[in-house]
Amino acid sequence: MYRIKQLETDINLAEFSRWLREQGVNHRITAEGNFQVLWLENPDFTDAVLAALNQFMESPDFRTGVHKANSSPVYRGGRWQPSPRHAPLVLSFIVIAVLVAWITGLGTSMMSANLTFIDPRYYEWGTLTERMAALSESLASGQVWRLISPDFLHFSWSHLIFNSVMLWFLGSQVEWFDGRARMVVLFLVTSLLSNGLQYAVSGPLFGGLSGVVYGVLGYCWLGQQRMPRFQFPPALVVFAVVWMVIGFTPLPEWLGIGRMANEAHLGGFVAGLAMALWPPRRVRR
Repeated sequence: MYRIKQLETDINLAEFSRWLREQGVNHRITAEGNFQVLWLENPDFTDAVLAALNQFMESPDFRTGVHKANSSPVYRGGRWQPSPRHAPLVLSFIVIAVLVAWITGLGTSMMSANLTFIDPRYYEWGTLTERMAALSESLASGQVWRLISPDFLHFSWSHLIFNSVMLWFLGSQVEWFDGRARMVVLFLVTSLLSNGLQYAVSGPLFGGLSGVVYGVLGYCWLGQQRMPRFQFPPALVVFAVVWMVIGFTPLPEWLGIGRMANEAHLGGFVAGLAMALWPPRRVRR
């Protein structure tokens, strides 16, 4: 153990200690005379823990977030384990995606064209000018649902399962802590930006919840810095960003994975970060 900080005994660190355990930070608090000492097992966490400790002592919002995370009824044994009743909205997104995958035969039936950003059968979309003209005509005809519907198109079960697991793990936390309205707005904003950017770059032949997943991840990561309330391993963000960068290289195609919707990932992630800058309304739980 590494000695990190010595504090007065009148400072109650019980909530902070519980929060550290929720984040997977091994630590210990001992008494030494009229002081209490914070110890860390891994010294690499020192700067982050000290910064969080200072926020805990100085910021009421930070303490509220810590208390909310510690007292949530959907934590079991220090792990986030929600049931369907805790995040029915996120669950409905996943159910819709599964139904669409089944009905469209994982994007192989002609019905898929009804859910792409524009109908590729009736419009030219080889250039950016053609894509913008096709989008304008499509929206003018009332096909507004196409801005969102590509989210629910998937072309393999593995892609759908991965997106569903990630959306459930992260999105359920957003819905629980920040409220259903915030989750709806986050879903819409990340969908519009991720789908729009992907369409502008490559055309309408794409689909999946990946852009939304990246948006929720960006929202949770930056939101966690501003007011702790979410639970996820920090390495997840690093992995996701590295994977997004790799997607812009030829490596996935060399490995036989195929082309990824890289612009959708980037657009969703940026949208999620932007949403995190807009503080959510406090939701009583």
